[in-house]
Amino acid sequence: MKRIVSLDGKDVKEKRAEIREYFLEVYETYERLFDILKNDDIFYKKANPLRHPLIFYFGHTATFFINKLILAKIIDKRINSTFESIFAIGVDEMSWDDLDETNYSWPTVDEVREYRDSVKELILELIDTLPLRLPIDWESPFWAILMGIEHENIHIETSSVLMRELPIEDVRPSELFPVCKESGKAPNNQLLDVPSGLVKLGKDFDSRFYGWDNEYGSKEVFVESFKASKYLVTNEEFLEFVENGGYEKPEYWSKEGRSWLEFRKPGYPRFWVKDGKNFKYRAIAEVIDMPWDWPVDVNYLEAEAFCSYLSKKLNKPIRLPSEEEWYRLYEYSKVPNVDEWGKKAPANINLEYYASSVPVNRFSFEGFYDVIGNVWQWSATTINGYDGFKVHPLYDDFSTPTFDGKHNLIKGGSFISCGNETLKESRYAFRRHFFQHAGFRYIQSDKEVVNDDERYEDDLELTKYIEFCYGDEYLGFKNYSKELFKYIKMITADAKKDMALELGTFAGRVGFELSKVYRKVHTLDFTARLIQLAVNFKKDKKLKYILKDEGELVIFKEIFLKDFDFFDTIKNVEFWQGDMANLKPNFTGYDLVILNNAITRNYNPKKFLSEVDKRVNDKGYLVIASDNCWDEKITPKENWIGGIKKNGEKLYTKEALKELLAGRFELIDDSFSLPWTLREERSKIIYKNIEVSVWQKK
Repeated sequence: MKRIVSLDGKDVKEKRAEIREYFLEVYETYERLFDILKNDDIFYKKANPLRHPLIFYFGHTATFFINKLILAKIIDKRINSTFESIFAIGVDEMSWDDLDETNYSWPTVDEVREYRDSVKELILELIDTLPLRLPIDWESPFWAILMGIEHENIHIETSSVLMRELPIEDVRPSELFPVCKESGKAPNNQLLDVPSGLVKLGKDFDSRFYGWDNEYGSKEVFVESFKASKYLVTNEEFLEFVENGGYEKPEYWSKEGRSWLEFRKPGYPRFWVKDGKNFKYRAIAEVIDMPWDWPVDVNYLEAEAFCSYLSKKLNKPIRLPSEEEWYRLYEYSKVPNVDEWGKKAPANINLEYYASSVPVNRFSFEGFYDVIGNVWQWSATTINGYDGFKVHPLYDDFSTPTFDGKHNLIKGGSFISCGNETLKESRYAFRRHFFQHAGFRYIQSDKEVVNDDERYEDDLELTKYIEFCYGDEYLGFKNYSKELFKYIKMITADAKKDMALELGTFAGRVGFELSKVYRKVHTLDFTARLIQLAVNFKKDKKLKYILKDEGELVIFKEIFLKDFDFFDTIKNVEFWQGDMANLKPNFTGYDLVILNNAITRNYNPKKFLSEVDKRVNDKGYLVIASDNCWDEKITPKENWIGGIKKNGEKLYTKEALKELLAGRFELIDDSFSLPWTLREERSKIIYKNIEVSVWQKK
């Protein structure tokens, strides 16, 4: 595979050509990966019950390009709004992922192929015509293009894992993705010294290569000396754990690991195939004789249990390395970064050798083997942001939903890791029970790894909305969310109380309040970080957060769900990520729809309002609460509903809504308004007046 494109350079024309070639190779490699499926029927199978069928992933990476280009305002027209809705979200076990297949009517594979061709044509045109200034940075329109390419690189890997989980009769080998034929007796592993040293983690914002937001920032750690295994743990080394009853002995497993054992009852690694009394090995599309000298593929829980087993066997403190210890090993063993590689990668990585692992004693780095490549290496570190971490506005749900203490970092890359994944600074994290092409090496150290899994939310752009939803009165005005609910409850007293939809979640207060009177409440927001606050509050029953006080002074706060009168009804609420202008068709059949200051926070509110009657039941209610503060940075002026001149006359939003909804809804009341107070600092409180109108479907 072509290696990752640098962001710098001197010749714009050459850089366009380089990005064009990179895009085409990644895009087409992803499509060729799906040729491994024996026929188109397999696209509609679920390789894993916690994932969509493969047709979703085939369409997802193409729609990602379009959705990000729309968000970046690089394009303003969709190619296929239906595809760009159903293929948008659902790749992880986030609480808002919709894996209910009854909500989907999947298109044919040929239709998705045609769609992908249309997207490819558009991207190539943009690469040729978009303004390009070097070096490329976060503000460049080309950042969205590179984001889409690197996102597709991720899915080359994750989709290949899903294919590896399919029944073998559903897949076929491919010459484009060859399996290594080398195998022999596994070398005896041993622990080698790694001296202490200072490591600097993170990357600068002017780094030469594309990075995901969690990679930026800085962290310095002095790493004490430790011993690390010379090789990755092989299938043969792991066999001892299996044969000694490792999967049957709960003392080796964490509490989470024991729960997974009870649920899955595995007995041996996921990609081992029982063959009588022996084992074979499942590659992506082949079952082969067990390569005992290849690295074992396991999830974090299995790797952790093996370390516990080995620790007791050796009577030494054996565990998985932390992220900073992996960095120290990387630097001590003098691994070259991508731009220092020769004609051939120095490891089994970037698809430069095989689409499988190879023997663990093939690629040496100063006496250690496979410091990068072959398989990812589980670390003991749960992912979080470095100092200076900032969310990229085009992909606000890439990193922050994983900052939950449940996602552990994997380091080093695998045989199929390409692009950004091959960099030293790359940071990817997965749930501990997930399978990737991932294994592990172990270390000996007396130092424990301490993860801050219950942190105070310190993103001030988020914490002000926690305070807004659940905090005190400000400027003498009562809590906006609570007062809005009281008004809606009063004016819709005669309404059926089955299902309600709120667009504009913020931190979830209105949705929770509605749960007291509605059987089912769906509350949606485009911003995943806000949804995560509401989801965490529902799940953990508390929120810990930091408010800015004055200057560098801050206030630490905690709120508890038990202190609110909706504590007993939170089961009625579901939180979803969604685009109001391109909402999935299954969000329908509501007795109440609320736009909670949502129309001025969306790029095309007219589209939603033009079809909102399809989502509201007969005699159902539509409530629109709006600050009417239109901003071209959010909503292109041609999509403003009001605040404009029409035919030479002033058109206010309140009057424009009457024109838009006439004939479909009857105006019940538009005389009510609410004060909105948003605390940013102790002496800085933003005040807005929110106009509320209530409509009933005719």
